[in-house]
Amino acid sequence: MNLNNIHSIYFIGIGGIGMSALARYFKANKKQVAGYDKTPTDITSDLTDLGIQIHFEDAVELIEPSFLNPNTTLVVYTPAIPKNHSELQYFINNGFNVLKRSQILGLITENTFCLAVAGTHGKTTTTSILGHLMKECNVPLTAFLGGISENYNSNLILNGTEVSVVEADEFDRSFLTLSPNMACITSMDADHLDIYGNADALKESFVAFSKRVKKDGKLFVKNGLPIKGITYGIEDDSDYTIQNIKIENGTYVFDVKTPKAVLENLKFNLPGRHNLSNALIALAMSVEYGCPHQQLAKALASYKGVKRRFTYQIKTENLVYIDDYAHHPEEINAVHQAVREMYPNKRVLAIFQPHLFSRTRDFIDEFAKSLSQFDDILLLDIYPARELPIEGVTSTWLLDKIENKNKQLVSKAELISKIQESHAQVILTIGAGDIGEEVKQIKKELSIAS
Repeated sequence: MNLNNIHSIYFIGIGGIGMSALARYFKANKKQVAGYDKTPTDITSDLTDLGIQIHFEDAVELIEPSFLNPNTTLVVYTPAIPKNHSELQYFINNGFNVLKRSQILGLITENTFCLAVAGTHGKTTTTSILGHLMKECNVPLTAFLGGISENYNSNLILNGTEVSVVEADEFDRSFLTLSPNMACITSMDADHLDIYGNADALKESFVAFSKRVKKDGKLFVKNGLPIKGITYGIEDDSDYTIQNIKIENGTYVFDVKTPKAVLENLKFNLPGRHNLSNALIALAMSVEYGCPHQQLAKALASYKGVKRRFTYQIKTENLVYIDDYAHHPEEINAVHQAVREMYPNKRVLAIFQPHLFSRTRDFIDEFAKSLSQFDDILLLDIYPARELPIEGVTSTWLLDKIENKNKQLVSKAELISKIQESHAQVILTIGAGDIGEEVKQIKKELSIAS
């Protein structure tokens, strides 16, 4: 398909983080853009401000007539949309080109020099660091991010069209639509077992992705993963490795040994060893692309992060409130490590909303173990997203397995009062569901109280 011949793009699920980045991209490229989503959010509001028409009812009659020509309109949908969605069915049954988000990314990037970031954790942060580093080095790129960059207040970085930086998403095997010139794999922990069935099938898909890298391309892998490539790691014998780590005023200061040189006294402001690892692979890919070391060092120090990735909402001497997207046990462990490293002597309250019934079931013991590390735990009901309930899989089941007496199951209505009852000096909201919608109010109430 030649995207140049397409005049209108209609998105089903336009408010999704990956979908909205594509909507911004096509709008910036002078296409007509409109879409449907289930509920209004800050993202849909931002898209509306750009002049994109969005409605929130699944009804074909609400679609602008100019989008109902199969010869000039491309339809993009997210796998989270149910197959019986009436708008989706209308487009399928009336001869429109209907493609998944991942297929569109494949089309956009196939004529660019593509850098792809894969892994069960760290994709969004790594992609946003990589996009920021390369933009600051004046690379003519478009970066599609799975989160809102604090540096650009957007999930799209536009600085040209010769190079593309993308997240290579393993969900639904989406990353197999890409053919990158450079790629990295940050992690291969079991996840999305509702799609894959078992961990071996997930690993096989990462092997298949590694073979999608072009023959003259480069693949980077975190040291220890069972796939061959240029290795990276922290304080080990990798091709790219971080050495001499210090923390100065909440900032990491460190050296990076590359195959050809040592970059000294680099600075990075995000806490947590997992974020150091993300910074390292973004730096390694930028170095291999050819970005100047001095500019990279400056760009790394100016990186601010991604919203809902260890995002400070309140940071005072007496109270710290951090919001994070973590929704897998390993991600919760990473948040815990970062908090304990930065605030070793403070009491920590974790408020967690499990995401998906299947993920909660598949990792129930691991979730219990990771949450038990915090001093106090408030647990919300499971956020279903695309799923129907599974019998016996509840937050009560998870709560019973947490080995910590300071734990409670709470509703959203009582959340703020329960937080205010806590004596914790560090408060965390964690999860990938709609817990993010509660952050503004929690911040407001905590700010008043303090």
